Amino acid sequence: MRVVLAQRNFHVGDIDANVEQVLAAAASAAEQGADLVVFPELCLTGYPPEDLLLRPSLNTRIEAALELLRDNLPVAAIVGYPAVRNGQRYNVAGLVRPGKLERPEYFKQCLPNYRVFDEKRYFVPGEQTLVTEISGCPVAISVCEDIWHEQPAERAVEAGARLIINLNASPFRRDKHAERVDVVRQRARTTATPVLYCNLVGGQDELVFDGGSFALDGRGQLVAQAPFFEEALLAVDVDATGEAVSLSGAMASEPLAEAAIYQALVLAVRDYVGKNGFRGALLGLSGGIDSALTLAIAVDALGADRVQAIMMPFTYTSSMSLEDAEAEARTLGVDYRIWPIAHAVEGFMQILAEPFAGLAADTTEENLQARTRGTLLMAMSNKKGSVVLTTGNKSEMAVGYATLYGDMAGGFSVLKDVSKTWVYRLSRYRNQIAGHDVIPQRVIDRPPSAELAPDQVDQDSLPDYDILDQILELYVEQDCSAEAVIRAGFEREEVYRVVKMVDRNEYKRRQAAVGPRVTRRAFGKDRRYPITNGWRAGD
Repeated sequence: MRVVLAQRNFHVGDIDANVEQVLAAAASAAEQGADLVVFPELCLTGYPPEDLLLRPSLNTRIEAALELLRDNLPVAAIVGYPAVRNGQRYNVAGLVRPGKLERPEYFKQCLPNYRVFDEKRYFVPGEQTLVTEISGCPVAISVCEDIWHEQPAERAVEAGARLIINLNASPFRRDKHAERVDVVRQRARTTATPVLYCNLVGGQDELVFDGGSFALDGRGQLVAQAPFFEEALLAVDVDATGEAVSLSGAMASEPLAEAAIYQALVLAVRDYVGKNGFRGALLGLSGGIDSALTLAIAVDALGADRVQAIMMPFTYTSSMSLEDAEAEARTLGVDYRIWPIAHAVEGFMQILAEPFAGLAADTTEENLQARTRGTLLMAMSNKKGSVVLTTGNKSEMAVGYATLYGDMAGGFSVLKDVSKTWVYRLSRYRNQIAGHDVIPQRVIDRPPSAELAPDQVDQDSLPDYDILDQILELYVEQDCSAEAVIRAGFEREEVYRVVKMVDRNEYKRRQAAVGPRVTRRAFGKDRRYPITNGWRAGD
C-alpha cells in the first residue's frame, strides 16, 4: 500500500480552513495513488490550541468537521483532533474512511507536561492500544509523545501491529530532529516494526514546527524523509507481503544548524504576520548587527515590498551606523526612512526639566532615546497595520540590557531566543548564501553598541559575549546553579554578576513581545519564573 504523510501548516482555531486543508491534501494524495493519508496531531484545531479547548462549542465544531471529512474524503485518512468522550476530553487520532468514521478511536496515552507542553491541563490519558487493518496490513496508531515511551509501541506489536503510524506536533529547537530520529529508531529496533512519523510544519506564536516527517524500517534505518520548514506530501510505499515489512520513499536532506535556525526564524515571521492579518512588518534599523539580521529575516519571510526600515538617529549615532543602515536597506530593497529624533527627545526633556532639576544624568536619559524610537515605531504600526519587529537578542534579554517600552516595544521579537554569538553566526550564514554582503562586513566586525551615550559599547556594561553566552547557556538553558557554573571554569564574580542580572530582570521579560523558540530553553512558555521572589541561585 501507499501511505502519504501530509506535512501541513494548519491555523490554530480555524477549523473550517483546516478541514479544507485536509480535503485538499487528501485529494492530492489520492492522485498519487495513496491508500491512506496521515495528518499531524490535532490538525483540525491546529497545535497547540491551548484554552480554545475549553470553549463550550469546540466539540460541536469538531464533530461537524469529522462528518464533513467522512462525506468528502476521497481516500482513507488518519487525522488528529480533540474530542469529548464519556465526559472526558482526549487527544485523539481517528481513522476516517470515505463514508465512515471508524470506531474505536485512538486516545493519546502519554501526555507531555514539561517545557512548552501542558497537555495534562486539557486532556485525560488514553489506555487502549488501537490496531486496525489498512489494505490488509495491521496498523497501530499512536500520537506524538507515545513514541517516546516504550510501552505504547510494545503493546501495539503484541496486539499484532506490523506498522506503527505516529501523528506529531513536535516543535523545532536546535538539534531536535536528530533526537527524534534516535528515539523513534529505538522503538523500531526493539519492536522490529517500521514507524511512519508525520510532523506538523509552521509557526505558532513562540513555537516553530519544522516538518521533516520520516519513515524508519524495522531495523531503524531511515528510508524516507520530507523536506524541512515547508509543506510536503511524503509518499511511503509499504510492502507487507513478506516476513518483514519493507518501506521505500523519497529522502530530503536535513539542513545544517545555521540553515535550520535561519529557516525557523523566517517561517516564524511569515506565519506570525500572515496568520495574524498584518499587512507587513517594520523595524528600527540602527546600523548594528541585530537589526541588520532581523531585516534580512523579515525580507526573506515577507518580501521587500512588505517591509519598512526606519533609522532614527540621535546625537550619539555614528556616521558609520547611518552608512551601514542605508547600505543594508538598499541591498535588500526595502522602503527606508530616516527620522531624526533630537527634537522629540528635547521636547520630553523640556517637560521633565523641573522634576529632574538637580539630578545627575544617568540611564534615564539613555532610555528616553529608546522610548522615543519605540513610540514612533508603534505609531507607524497603528497607522499602517504592520507589526513592529523588535530586534533584541537572547543575551540582552537575559540580563535586561534592553529598554522597557523602548527597543522592547513591538509585536514580535525575532531574535528573542537567539544568543549574540548565534546572531554573528547567522549573519555570516546569510551573507554566505547570498554570495555577497547583505549585512556589511564592518557591521559584523565592529564592537556592538546601543549608541545611547558617547563612545558606548556593550562590553562597558556586560561581559564579553563569548563568555556571557556560555554562562547563560549553563544557567538558563541547563538550569545549573551559580556554583555549578563556577565549577565549569568561570570566574566567581562574573558568574554572580550575570546570575543577578538574569534574576532581577524577569519583570522585563514578562512584558516582552513573543518570539520564536529555537533552543532547549527559551524565555516565555519554556521558562516561567516568578517576578516577585526571594530565591538565591547559589547552589
